[in-house]
Amino acid sequence: MTQELTTSLPTEPVRPSESPGWWRDAVIYQVYVRSFADSDGDGIGDLRGVRERLPHLAGLGMDAVWLTPFYASPQADGGYDVADYRTVDPLFGTLGDADDLVRTAHELGLRVIVDVVPNHSSDQHPWFREALAEPGGAARTRYHFRRGRGAHGELPPNDWESVFGGPAWTRTTDPDGTLGEWYLHLFAPEQPDLNWDSPEVRAEFDSVLRFWLDLGVDGFRIDVAHGMVKAAGLPDIGRTEQAKLIGSQVLPFFDQDGVHEIHRSWRRLLDSYPGDRIGVAEAWAPTAERLALYVRPDELHQAFNFQFLKCPWDAAAMREVIDESLAATRSVGAPTTWVLSNHDVVRHTTRYADGADGGPGQGLARARAAALLTLALPGSSYLYQGEELGLPEVTDLPDEARQDPAFFRTSPDGEDGQNGQDGFRDGCRVPLPWTRSGESYGFGPGGSWLPQPDAWSGLSVEAQTGDPGSTLELYRGALALRRELPGLGDGPMSWLEAPAGVLALSRPGLVCTLNTLGEEVELPVPGRALLSSAPLSYGAGTVRIPPDSCAWWAI
Repeated sequence: MTQELTTSLPTEPVRPSESPGWWRDAVIYQVYVRSFADSDGDGIGDLRGVRERLPHLAGLGMDAVWLTPFYASPQADGGYDVADYRTVDPLFGTLGDADDLVRTAHELGLRVIVDVVPNHSSDQHPWFREALAEPGGAARTRYHFRRGRGAHGELPPNDWESVFGGPAWTRTTDPDGTLGEWYLHLFAPEQPDLNWDSPEVRAEFDSVLRFWLDLGVDGFRIDVAHGMVKAAGLPDIGRTEQAKLIGSQVLPFFDQDGVHEIHRSWRRLLDSYPGDRIGVAEAWAPTAERLALYVRPDELHQAFNFQFLKCPWDAAAMREVIDESLAATRSVGAPTTWVLSNHDVVRHTTRYADGADGGPGQGLARARAAALLTLALPGSSYLYQGEELGLPEVTDLPDEARQDPAFFRTSPDGEDGQNGQDGFRDGCRVPLPWTRSGESYGFGPGGSWLPQPDAWSGLSVEAQTGDPGSTLELYRGALALRRELPGLGDGPMSWLEAPAGVLALSRPGLVCTLNTLGEEVELPVPGRALLSSAPLSYGAGTVRIPPDSCAWWAI
């Protein structure tokens, strides 16, 4: 955390044209750096690879790009275990590469959001190594060290469980070889939780944010924004399988009210910089109202809407989540942020398939329809890399290829989730296919760190470009219309009458119709057809909406 910036930077970096509140209706593309594009042939994506592929994102119609962590890290959890927050891991390039990427993105009109990981550091961070070396020393106040329970301290300090499985505590061994205190890690043991009651921790992260803002980034996605403050006394929860409670109730280690003071201080820091820099909360909250607290006027700008991501393929459930989300964010004057997939969940193309009965075709049809629904809703949307290609989850990765720590801490026998995938995140992180052929379908000149299915040749950017029926061209068309139609983005929405199983919503100048049923539905023609996820057919003044499809209409 102490390394200084060594590249020479101008005082006024090149930036996209100013647009106050740009984030309120932005479409932002998540790049999982190690799986996006590899420039040097080591099989792992890097910053130069991302920079070379930025024209794809600009041509797709993105407003900004969010980069997952590329900082110095032992990579125990895909870079979310940070050993130095101010430098780039050699696996991904150099600080110069980061500077070049930001400048190129700005020249293309793209803003850049980077991850910051404030809930925990790597166990290889100098602070934690110092803490281990000095039992009882002041360095331990930067983390959560506690004496164990039991006659000899042999039991963890409380009953908290790791999100990745197993206990949330690991016992240390002191330099003299005796067993010592326990430390808290809500994720992997290699990710000790930082103690945000420590003034040193708060001051250090202020400095880290300024470091990257000075380089020119446009904002931060805040990892585990709901977890930085723990309940006083670290009380027991009193039950097992605690991960199942995340997002359904306030826990003593998640969504504590104290996190909001931290976010308010970060908002003041962001506002001190020109150019509308933003903070985005990765926050799991039990209700839409609790989530809205993170985007009050003096806090962060956006928060991921995981209630929408988790919503089943059901019209009534979708309408309820949309209504609750819009009402909650409207109450604090913030936009709603919609997301269907990310690097931590099974891709929605696979999630939406009804098992063996539905199959991959059904999942893709629903995913295409969900994309049009999402991009028609008021607010901002996040797209996860590869969803514009309709990529499915890879469910048959060999065990020896996996790297997700959750896989090694939870039984992979299929009893823990869909096809043994829920909680195991490698399947959504397989490197992207860019070309029809080549060792890694254009990902890079030296293979890929996770094996790609043979079928991905036909799903590549090259294969889909110019094909009017492809998912890629569907996304391009929708994003182009979103830019052209002034009523989309951050603005009013109203529901229209529709049969059960169908959603019809009105935006200024647009009607969106979604059929979630397994059979076609006949409706009066709402207007002039603009775009549909499946071919439409017409009767006398009516239109037949295919099953699991969505259409946009100009009015």
